[in-house]
Amino acid sequence: MVRMKTLAALATASVLVLGLAGCASGGTDDAAEPTDTGSADGGGLITIIVNDPSNPYWKTEGDVASAVAEELGYEATVGAHKGDANTENTLIDTAISNKSVAIILDPANADGSIAAVKKANAADIPVFLVNAEINETGLAKAQLVSNNAQGAALGAQEWVAAMGEAGEYVELFGAPADNNAQTRSNGFTTVISQYPELVQVGKEVADWDRTKGHDKMQSLLQANSDINGVMAGNDEMALGAIAALKEAGKLEGIVVGGFDGAPDAVEAVIAGEMAYTVLQPVAVFAEEAVVLADTFIRTGEAPAEEKQSFDCILITADNAANMTAPFTYTP
Repeated sequence: MVRMKTLAALATASVLVLGLAGCASGGTDDAAEPTDTGSADGGGLITIIVNDPSNPYWKTEGDVASAVAEELGYEATVGAHKGDANTENTLIDTAISNKSVAIILDPANADGSIAAVKKANAADIPVFLVNAEINETGLAKAQLVSNNAQGAALGAQEWVAAMGEAGEYVELFGAPADNNAQTRSNGFTTVISQYPELVQVGKEVADWDRTKGHDKMQSLLQANSDINGVMAGNDEMALGAIAALKEAGKLEGIVVGGFDGAPDAVEAVIAGEMAYTVLQPVAVFAEEAVVLADTFIRTGEAPAEEKQSFDCILITADNAANMTAPFTYTP
């Protein structure tokens, strides 16, 4: 398969593909699918729909998918729903009217995006999901995500060690409509619950957003001035929390953990402001989604497993220098 030369280093990233088909809640094994008809020539328009490109994680997702599609001989367009299912639905309508040959979609809502995927299927357009799942199987040709449970455990173990296995902490939770938020939170809790001297004293939803992370951190500080740690479901919320802690003169001595491997977070790790971040290999699975789409378009061959999970990598001050490009780790 063709691969972008600029992404060659990504082949060394840790990737684990798990056979998870049929595990999503509400899944069905007999959902109707469009007829698989491949075209040996390939080509045409691939529509890529991400969440919000103002977040570097989602920008990288769109940039990589678009670049790989063009390398493989397709036209590519990138749209953003910003977490709104209605906007997502409109973008799907546009993809259909533009006669897209495939859609790469980071779904807005685990439940609310099901109808959008069904609509694309009805138009005989294959859909490949990235980063987040929907709560039904048998609709998308593939659902490619980070191994969030594994990544959360990695981060929590590092955070517990940095906390000295004791102290009071707060948690910043991602978007509730995204299954990744609960998976990460559960992963944190599974590890932290083994240490009775670590006590959660507050938890707020900050929707993966830096500004909300800042504001919710301010509220949490007002109610819990003696905390020792912050667990954040993603880097943007963690960076917002760090800004709030700096403003309050309380960052020193507070252990902040992130998740994504974003460039700003890596810099914060190097600067000693963040204990670690957990790299999601978004550049790897964004590329793989387009490659799978290309295979399906040309041959009609769908992936053997719908659900595919890609292992995360813990980034600390010890290995941060191995981040050679945004969301790219080179050992």
